[in-house]
Amino acid sequence: MRVWLRYQIEAQALRWRLWGPVAFGCGSGIYFSLRTEPALWILILFSGAAVGTWFAARRRGWSRRITWPLMILACLCGGVTAAKLRTDMVTAPIAPALSRPTSIEAWVVDVDSPGQRGARVVIAPVWIRGVAPQDTPVRLRATVRGEPPRPGEAIRLFAILNPPPAPASPGAYDFGRNAFFQGMGGVAFGLGETRRIDLAPPSWRLRLEMAVNGARYGLSERIVARLGQRTGGIAAAMTTSHETWISQDDINIMRDSGLAHILSVSGLHMAIVGGFVFFAVRLLVAAVPWLALRTPGKKIAAVAGLIAVGAYLVVSGAPAPAERAAVTASIAFLAILLNRQAVTMHGLAVAAFIVLLVQPEAVVTPGFQMSFAATAALVALVEAWPKRTREISVPWPIAAVQRFGGWLFAAVAASLVAGMATGPFAMQHFNRTAVYGLLANLGTSPVADFILMPALALGAALEPLGLGGPFLAVAGWGVDIMLAIGSWTAGLPGAVQTIPSAPDYVLPIAFLGILFVCLWRGRVRWLGLPLAAAVMIWPRAPVPDLWIGDGGTNAAFHRGVEAVVVRPGVREFAADLWSRRRGLEMVGRDIEGWSCDRFSCRPHTPDAGPVALWWGKRAPNVEQLDGLCQSAEVISIRAAVPDLPSSCQGRLILDGVDFARGGAVELWRTKNENGPRWRAVWTSDVRGERPWSRQPDPDVSDNAA
Repeated sequence: MRVWLRYQIEAQALRWRLWGPVAFGCGSGIYFSLRTEPALWILILFSGAAVGTWFAARRRGWSRRITWPLMILACLCGGVTAAKLRTDMVTAPIAPALSRPTSIEAWVVDVDSPGQRGARVVIAPVWIRGVAPQDTPVRLRATVRGEPPRPGEAIRLFAILNPPPAPASPGAYDFGRNAFFQGMGGVAFGLGETRRIDLAPPSWRLRLEMAVNGARYGLSERIVARLGQRTGGIAAAMTTSHETWISQDDINIMRDSGLAHILSVSGLHMAIVGGFVFFAVRLLVAAVPWLALRTPGKKIAAVAGLIAVGAYLVVSGAPAPAERAAVTASIAFLAILLNRQAVTMHGLAVAAFIVLLVQPEAVVTPGFQMSFAATAALVALVEAWPKRTREISVPWPIAAVQRFGGWLFAAVAASLVAGMATGPFAMQHFNRTAVYGLLANLGTSPVADFILMPALALGAALEPLGLGGPFLAVAGWGVDIMLAIGSWTAGLPGAVQTIPSAPDYVLPIAFLGILFVCLWRGRVRWLGLPLAAAVMIWPRAPVPDLWIGDGGTNAAFHRGVEAVVVRPGVREFAADLWSRRRGLEMVGRDIEGWSCDRFSCRPHTPDAGPVALWWGKRAPNVEQLDGLCQSAEVISIRAAVPDLPSSCQGRLILDGVDFARGGAVELWRTKNENGPRWRAVWTSDVRGERPWSRQPDPDVSDNAA
């Protein structure tokens, strides 16, 4: 056993350094899990000491059993410090929640994906009534009525202004944190017509950004005009990331069939576009004997691949997944230029380290976790794949069958491995599993890899010259085939399974388990499988009896396997997120057994529901509050309540002051000898006091004062 263990450890001689980026990412994750903001000088002090100790140990020639733990510690401290530095660098004003609608004058930077209430645009505000210039956010995401304005236009918007949304429930995905690192200081909801105005010329950087986005949006419009709204909308999203023309039904089809990743410009698209250009240029060089004998064709193709990846990054709008994929693809092409193997675990480690160094916040995003887990699993598969023996003088029909069989087996293995690597993250973040995702991806993979993406790349490149029609038509056929496969698989019985989220600490365990299986050499790697499956097998906590949304404007309670929503259609996205996270099926409340008016809803009996809801901006009077307290055990009131009547004794009253401090809340009902009691967990309890935390509602603050 001792000899065997020594052999297993010696097999990792060139793999120890791969754990450096893993430790760096763990350090960044530790920073984002803190409840309070750490002091920068303390982090720099610890990082400097850890890095200095590691370098001193290496210079003195100490053994790896000492230098490797010191390297891990140095990278861990470096990850925490890099995340803190990144937070301080991107800190920008966050929009307040104004008590009344306001006027906003801004430049339209880009057209965003549509929301539930209409078209959305990203704007750079120049002036906001009621907000000082130094407190004006750098960017806002605005929902507008009618056709969205084009990038580069100056507009005036009469809108409701709010800070970025807080998590829908304690422990849910933090959209406010994501907006903070994207420079989005708030959201605006337009109440009237968007007017075009004249503004002073913006800075050259903003002009350049708007010009690029305007060209992207124009290309999307031309693709849609060529292929129609449905087919062209999918093609435009795969090219420029604009999802303006995709219907909700098609989004549901792609999601339920496991093909939603194709809509997001990420590693798959970069690999296909960069690989297609690489092999096409290499083939052209080889086809010209004079050129093939005098130039390094492989390196010329690698340069062309780098250019293609960079161009595609610009055309796609450089979303975060595309940036990470571009870094990974660029590392592969640079390896070719440096006479190194392109697809290696060390190249992936370098790419991960660069991404985390530039964007430490990526470690807590689903896109980074899924893309690098899938890529690590595929690289590990390539390393373990047996070398094919080349036959001599095999008849071409037999060789063709062998080649097709080998390709089919490789495609199944790659889809299976990538699906297993990304499965824990889909379960934890999205609470859904596409049961037939492997089948759908196998059906669409040949179409997307060899027809759709190459034709779309050529068509998009030639469309500004008016020559992209034939290639876009071929790409349109590929989109139609993909939608047909997606519709068929999404319509199969049990195509989607809802899985409740595991505790927050389980996903890092699964991530480390996947990385151990991929990075470790030898049979010991399979000890990481139980850890990799932690999200699937970990026991779930008891489901909360009641959820009340941010601001107290909506609520849902647990009934069997259903989440009964008190106000269907109001902030439905948050209610849907909470119900899926708890593994419940969202349904509307029964009309019978409830009394609702303009500002409130209350149950007639305890069996109808445990909560009474008041969403008016003004506090209820004594008579109204008495009726609420007599109807339910929990009373949720949006406004601040100064005094309570005697009928509210023994009731749990949550008012605007509570929601302003805590956000959304989950409640568990317990019983003891003194009657029912409620245990509450607020969003702020999990989120903590961080720079991206939402500001309080001034209406509530004024009333509370």
